[in-house]
Amino acid sequence: QVQLVESGGGLVQPGGSLRLSCAASGTIFRFNLMGWYRQAPGKQRELVATITSGGATNYVDSVKGRFTISRDGAKNTVYLQMNSLKPEDTAVYYCHLQQLGTTYWGQGTQVTVSS
Repeated sequence: QVQLVESGGGLVQPGGSLRLSCAASGTIFRFNLMGWYRQAPGKQRELVATITSGGATNYVDSVKGRFTISRDGAKNTVYLQMNSLKPEDTAVYYCHLQQLGTTYWGQGTQVTVSS
């Protein structure tokens, strides 16, 4: 079993920054995919960014150049550095881990961008 615990959400003004963290525990295999999705009110959950165990990254177009995903393999932790935040980035952000065909989700952390 795998547990994912997120932290780092909150309220920030437009143009500000936040850093999300997600720590994975349990049975973590060497090769996996970790990342972040988000879900805004009334909208479907969407991919934000992913990173493989080898460090390859992928971003949704709307966050390219503003968000950076990284991971610490020794700590089984993935980070999402979010800069130049916009009101449309407001959502619940969910961490996920995919390994051996199974996807695990965190409980979600709220990010609100508002003046």
